[in-house]
Amino acid sequence: MNVHRRLASQSTIIFGARLAGAGLIFLVQALIARIWGADLLGEYMIVIATVNLVAVVMPLGFHTVGTYFAAEYRARGERRHFITFITRAYGHVVGALVLLLLLGQPVLGLLGQGDSVLADHFIPVALLAFATAMVYVNGALLVGLKRPFAGFFADTMFRPIIVIAAFLATMSFAVPAEGFSMMLWIVAAGYVVIALVHFGFVVSSLNRIPDTAPRRPSEAARWWRFALPWVLISLATDFFFDIDLLLLSHALSREELAVFGICTRIFSLISFAVAAVYAVTLPDMFESEANADRESFKRKVGDANFVASVISVVLFGGIAVAGPFALMLFGPSFSAGAAPLAVLCLALVVRSVMGPASLVLSIHDRPYASLPSVGLGVVTLVLGNWLLVPNFGLMGAALSAIIAISIWSVGLWWVALRTAKLDVSILQWFRSRRAAAVAAE
Repeated sequence: MNVHRRLASQSTIIFGARLAGAGLIFLVQALIARIWGADLLGEYMIVIATVNLVAVVMPLGFHTVGTYFAAEYRARGERRHFITFITRAYGHVVGALVLLLLLGQPVLGLLGQGDSVLADHFIPVALLAFATAMVYVNGALLVGLKRPFAGFFADTMFRPIIVIAAFLATMSFAVPAEGFSMMLWIVAAGYVVIALVHFGFVVSSLNRIPDTAPRRPSEAARWWRFALPWVLISLATDFFFDIDLLLLSHALSREELAVFGICTRIFSLISFAVAAVYAVTLPDMFESEANADRESFKRKVGDANFVASVISVVLFGGIAVAGPFALMLFGPSFSAGAAPLAVLCLALVVRSVMGPASLVLSIHDRPYASLPSVGLGVVTLVLGNWLLVPNFGLMGAALSAIIAISIWSVGLWWVALRTAKLDVSILQWFRSRRAAAVAAE
């Protein structure tokens, strides 16, 4: 099958599942806003943002490089190294859960959050963080083992089913706060079960890795060299809007926070379509690099960027037209998010065109080179919120976000070009096409 067609078809299936799951999540959020009120939806957004940020730290970065090492060890036939790697990854998650349960509430008290929604629902929040971290690790490993559907469906399909079931079971509570509390408990318990079943898929996939390579020394130092910087990179990129929501929780009202939170969730949904493209092609890219086939690696990067860029442009146009109607489902006050949502989705085009620079830098053993650009993006976000949000509200928050995303995307592209000697932008695809045309003449 043509590589463009394969990438588009498999990523379309994954994105379709994500879209269906997100539809259920958006339905729940719309019902929360309509039945329990926008203020309680804002509290829900804070809980989910906190869960995501805690969960991404729990594996200590091993989930961010799990796809790479799973693909590498599968290609080299090094099952023993893979088992040692996943033992470390899951051990980090369990150890972090123990620390969270012991120290979480005292830390919230020291931060002046002893009466916050997080403190009031601490145990279900901790369980949700644990389950989410497990799914992050499981999904990364399964994608690296060329099981992308199994890797993504726990989060994209089964989690939304648990969420809507929990809401339907609690929506009739006379006191909304009590229904909200019970909903969090049901979601937490259900997602823990899903995460453990998902882990079973990882265990059953071990036989996909041959055990034929000669024994080599432990690669623990190499794992840490890749993983540690990716904790910060993942926090500031994949969970950029979770950080932003927590920053904005002190500058916007709960209703405005709910509106912006819905906009960021729509952005995250459509950005998953781009992530799905890279998920399909990542194992092949990793194998090309492991086999020192640089030309094949460059070609695959270019192909993935081309498909991702086309998809992002199409999605931007679709959101510009359909976004206002989608937001109206949450209530009349949410129509204020239409223009900020369009601005946010334009940032996806910028990110897609500039390419997966952080990934390429890690593959070339320069993961720390990403940190300055990522740090600059976060600093830009904080300054942008401080300068723009007081005067422009929701639009100020959207402008601050797109400026920060553009700065770090261009910065990472430049760093990858200078250090890895590889143009990861869409320009690489045009060069590959030109070279192929010249060779055919």
